[in-house]
Amino acid sequence: MPHVVTPRITIPDDELSFSFLRSSGAGGQNVQKVESAVQLRFPAATSASLPEPVRERLLRLAGRRLTTGGEIVITAQRHRTQLRNREDALERLFELIREAATPPPPPRRPTRPTRASKERRLTAKGMRAGIKQGRGRVQDE
Repeated sequence: MPHVVTPRITIPDDELSFSFLRSSGAGGQNVQKVESAVQLRFPAATSASLPEPVRERLLRLAGRRLTTGGEIVITAQRHRTQLRNREDALERLFELIREAATPPPPPRRPTRPTRASKERRLTAKGMRAGIKQGRGRVQDE
């Protein structure tokens, strides 16, 4: 069953691979025996379900999660059950893809200050200078 990430992007199940491992950290008697942590691998560099601009932004956003082979690896071990960790890993991957799918904001076009704003600034500057000038030492005559 394909996963709908955005209205335009769906990821088929065969592009996602899961492996299960033991969670690290403190735990009780159960934690040493149960493989509840999930490692999700997604071949972002070769995925046919991603448009090219989204793929480029995704590879940039992935950071340390990206392998040299172009795979995104997400390890989830926040929850106690394998199922919840699997859902958590999927949601984190989809959130990353959604972030890459949002287009970058348009470049800022620099504007110049208006003539009135320049005049207001200079007037305020002159008034402030006058206030500060009045703070000098008092001369005895």
